[in-house]
Amino acid sequence: MARCAAIKANGERCRLDATGKQDTCWAHSPENSEQRRKRASRGGRAKANRELPQIKTLLADLTEQVLSGELQTGRAAVANQLINTRLRAIEVERKIREQGEIEERIASLEDLARNRARGGSRWG
Repeated sequence: MARCAAIKANGERCRLDATGKQDTCWAHSPENSEQRRKRASRGGRAKANRELPQIKTLLADLTEQVLSGELQTGRAAVANQLINTRLRAIEVERKIREQGEIEERIASLEDLARNRARGGSRWG
């Protein structure tokens, strides 16, 4: 079986076996781009969907403790900074995931363009 012809984001050639009519593996086949996009999208949302409600609860508890006088404002300020750092990390993860999805879509489009240039069918 032939090796996948796709070039990964790091510049290396994919090491998986090519499948079907395409000279690419499942992960690089343009036919599977929509399925890959949906899977990647679901995976990223699941983590954020678990973390954000926890952070909101933590902020609500922190606010309540400060307003009731149970927690000194200095400690509350530090806790708030840590929560903001966590939120920024979640946002960076989201941006990285989106960039990966865009790179994947570009790679699929490049594969389609290469196939057309080689005389492949109009539809990939």
